[in-house]
Amino acid sequence: MKTYTYKKSVALFDRAVQVIPCGIYGHLSPTPLVPVEHYPFYMSRAKGAKFWDVDGNEFIDYLCAYGPMILGYNDPKVDAAAKAQLDLGNCVTSPGPAMVELAEAMVDLVDGMKWAFFAKNGGDATSYSLMIARAATGRKKIILVRGGYHGVAPWAQSMGHPGIIEEDKSLYLYVDWNDFEGFEKVVKENKGQIAGFISTPYHHPTFTDSVMPAAGYWQNIEKLCRNEGIVLIVDDVRCGFRLDLAGSHKYFGFNPDLVCFCKAIANGYPISALMGTEAMRNACAKVFYTGSYWYSAVPMAAAIACLKELKRINAPAVLKKVGEKLAKGLSDVVAANGYTLVVSGSPGMPFLRIAEDPSNMLHQEWCGESTRRGAFFCSHHNWFVSTAHTDKDIKRTIEIADEAFTAVKKRGAR
Repeated sequence: MKTYTYKKSVALFDRAVQVIPCGIYGHLSPTPLVPVEHYPFYMSRAKGAKFWDVDGNEFIDYLCAYGPMILGYNDPKVDAAAKAQLDLGNCVTSPGPAMVELAEAMVDLVDGMKWAFFAKNGGDATSYSLMIARAATGRKKIILVRGGYHGVAPWAQSMGHPGIIEEDKSLYLYVDWNDFEGFEKVVKENKGQIAGFISTPYHHPTFTDSVMPAAGYWQNIEKLCRNEGIVLIVDDVRCGFRLDLAGSHKYFGFNPDLVCFCKAIANGYPISALMGTEAMRNACAKVFYTGSYWYSAVPMAAAIACLKELKRINAPAVLKKVGEKLAKGLSDVVAANGYTLVVSGSPGMPFLRIAEDPSNMLHQEWCGESTRRGAFFCSHHNWFVSTAHTDKDIKRTIEIADEAFTAVKKRGAR
């Protein structure tokens, strides 16, 4: 196979660093892409499960824009709904009917939730959830899981990151994932002071395996939160609508007070949502929280169409099937080359690593070699599959991955 080059990407990045700090900031930064010369920096277009970079290279995409693309890029039904709303109006002095219709659709869809509030990013929803928890309880402290990701607000980042000060973290307590006894101990030591506990439905940190909840974990957490008056918050920003259309809490069998959604709501159109129980409604109404573009009707119309399509095709079942097929094919490739592929997390959001590669160097090189042959693999973050990935895409991906592994071994990387 011909390997890609990125002359135009590099030239554009050279221009970018003159006018944009870091050239590309945040999670799309080239920094974690190793070897960096194997990855494109800028896209030119996208369709279905693929995107093309500015050099004209084609990629089968397994990051899916870090999760928002669940039906495939430029899904015709979602885009048609967005276009129809755009023709009527988008960011206007008053919100449109789409806002009410989307809230009704989500309340009907998500288990136990009685209202919806819309913003733009997942971090908007998670930060708002903590304000509501404090307003509802009159307490200050929040419990988080070590290594969990809830956005980029100061409270959500770790000490040591530039711009984060001790005062930002003074009201936050940390427990280990799946450690109910540790959670119970923290609650006991801070009795009557804890407003809320926020966690993803299962643990999906970067650079390490994803971990599902232990049997009874969420049920024990829910019971203790009820007994102690602690608001239970699920950050379903990444997993939402991928495990269960009724919410990941439905999938794992527990009942939170607040649920945060974002990525998959509108197939790439910018919108997030916080949903809550009846008991949280008044606290939500009291907390002032808003943004210039939070009432934009186009993403709301796109979300209505996206959720309708996810329901029609039973998207969680499709994602599971696609993810399992991909994992099986890649595991066979790695095994044929004498190694073991470790796949963790849900099939639609798998985290992959090579068992005999503790430094992650081999895995990085394999992912890079695969990317510059046309299958965009990420070595540090969980992957995402979409309902647009076809059997043909998977077959081509397996071929690319096999040749990439052969190239790495031939070069003597190990």
